[in-house]
Amino acid sequence: MKSPESALDYQHIDWGSVPAEQLAEGIERQMIWGERLMMCRLILQPQVVTAVHSHPHEQMTIVARGRVRFIVDGHDRIASAGDVLLFPANIPHGATMLDEEVELIDIFSPLREDFLPQRPQAR
Repeated sequence: MKSPESALDYQHIDWGSVPAEQLAEGIERQMIWGERLMMCRLILQPQVVTAVHSHPHEQMTIVARGRVRFIVDGHDRIASAGDVLLFPANIPHGATMLDEEVELIDIFSPLREDFLPQRPQAR
C-alpha cells in the first residue's frame, strides 16, 4: 500500500528481523528508516559512554530499559525506562549507561544519512 505523497510502501517490521551492527565494544545498533524519518534501536552494556556530540537532526530518545546519565548542553540528567527525551538540533549531548544493560530507541528527523549503509561508488 502506498500513500499518494510517498514512494514508500507500508511496512510492518519485527525488530528480530532487522540486522544488528556492532558499533563499538558494548554498543549494538539496529536501524529502520523511511523517506524523512529514522529509528535506531541501541543495546548498550553497563558503563558504556557515548561522547558528547551534536548534529543538525532533531532527536527523540525513548529509554526502553535501564538507567542512563545523559549530559545535555552541559547538564546531567538521569533517565530510566519509560522516559522520553527531546534533543533539538545542534544541542550537545552524550550519555553514560549506569549499572545495567540499556535499550534506547532513537528517532531522527531528517534521516541520519551518515548512518546509512554506504553504496559502492560508480566507476
